[in-house]
Amino acid sequence: MSQMLLQKHAPALTLLCNYSKGYLMRPNSRALDALRSISIETGVSPYAEGSCLIKCGNTHVLCTASVDENVPRWMKGKGKGWVTAEYGMLPRSTHSRMRREAARGGQSGRTMEIQRLIGRALRAGVDFRKLGERQIVLDCDVIQADGGTRTASITGAWVALKIATNYLLSEGVLEHDPITDQIAAVSCGIVDQTCRLDLEYVEDSAAQADANFVLSNTGGIIEIQVSAEDTPFATDEFSEMMRLAQKGIGELCAAQLKALES
Repeated sequence: MSQMLLQKHAPALTLLCNYSKGYLMRPNSRALDALRSISIETGVSPYAEGSCLIKCGNTHVLCTASVDENVPRWMKGKGKGWVTAEYGMLPRSTHSRMRREAARGGQSGRTMEIQRLIGRALRAGVDFRKLGERQIVLDCDVIQADGGTRTASITGAWVALKIATNYLLSEGVLEHDPITDQIAAVSCGIVDQTCRLDLEYVEDSAAQADANFVLSNTGGIIEIQVSAEDTPFATDEFSEMMRLAQKGIGELCAAQLKALES
């Protein structure tokens, strides 16, 4: 092919190359199976027994774990502990300011649904008898939102939880580690008829289907939330999203362990 023809068809050739690599129409030219850049900084809240700041692209969440030497009333005398979570978005975590939920008179249904998800996810990896009659409260505060706040919260909250239980072990409060599984979460979706890992807001808002996968480091399923936005999706598309999620969870778990070693 002559130099002139190469120059003339360069845009089309670049597009074809990007498509073959899975880059088509993704922000920042990410491959279809690529996570956003991730960082987890620990020890960011000096008063909490465990804390981290997790950044998944432009989604940033502060996660803290607080140890309470009491359990809910309905658990007293059972010799077991509890893990629960609270979630919130700061007023300017999005493009326009939102009112604080306290000013609106209470938490929204979305907030309650997300914090219950975080609590369920983390409880799946805890032996409550080894925790004893105490509670660990996980607070997930979204500083900046660009899609995937619930999945980033779960991934970061596990790190904060692990730091808190390590602290209790080092202080001799606990005899045995109550953490039984490493847990992380990631989103997947179908955008422009392609299955994609770890959706940003611009992708999530245009998705034909979106899903949140909460998995253990061994691939065990804890919870999957998935729905079609306009038309049903096929079982092979779900299988592809599952494959992408398992790949992403493996990378997130590696980032969690790296953060704990720092």
